[in-house]
Amino acid sequence: MNRHKVGLTLGVFAGLMHLIWEVLIYTGNAQRLMDFKLGMHSLNNPFIVGAFDMTTAVLMVLLAVVGGYVVGSVFATIFNKIHR
Repeated sequence: MNRHKVGLTLGVFAGLMHLIWEVLIYTGNAQRLMDFKLGMHSLNNPFIVGAFDMTTAVLMVLLAVVGGYVVGSVFATIFNKIHR
């Protein structure tokens, strides 16, 4: 398993999921989605979505990409060591 490819794949996926979340915040749909998802599990939502901030949004997406890359790379490295 190529650790770089797995890292990139997971990093891009994590970044994309966080980008979608930021778009939901920007469009004002994030709170409704959270209320709906938690309500479907019979839970009250104790969280309130804050205002959109571009700096925070970009930082969150970048950190998600980097974190996803690291997790994917570590996973592939461990997988390769176990399955020799």
